[in-house]
Amino acid sequence: MNGLDTNVLIRYLTADDAIQAATAKRYVESGPCYINCIVLIEVVWVLESAYGYDKQAVITALERLLSTHEVAVGDADVTLGALHDYRRTTAGFTDCLIGRRNAAHGCRETGSFDQRAKDVTGFKML
Repeated sequence: MNGLDTNVLIRYLTADDAIQAATAKRYVESGPCYINCIVLIEVVWVLESAYGYDKQAVITALERLLSTHEVAVGDADVTLGALHDYRRTTAGFTDCLIGRRNAAHGCRETGSFDQRAKDVTGFKML
């Protein structure tokens, strides 16, 4: 299994550079490849900040990654839960993933001042 860096996934998802996109596609599809949660968070940040993706476009991109057979996402069940939370709340994907990972590691709740996370299961507003 090969790990994937953020820049490879961005080329794979956006195809904004034809040569690098083709290389990324070949590499990803040669699989199996692994995406850790840090890379996933970076991908969301880059898509939102550099590419101007709105929430639905980010959700679509994440669903594409999660359904790619050659790709394994770290803590896939946790990531899918975070994607569900992201879809149904105003919280950012990173907060949703933080909450789900904390719960998976036995945390009773996740304390936060971020009001956008108030509807995410397991968050407690301080």
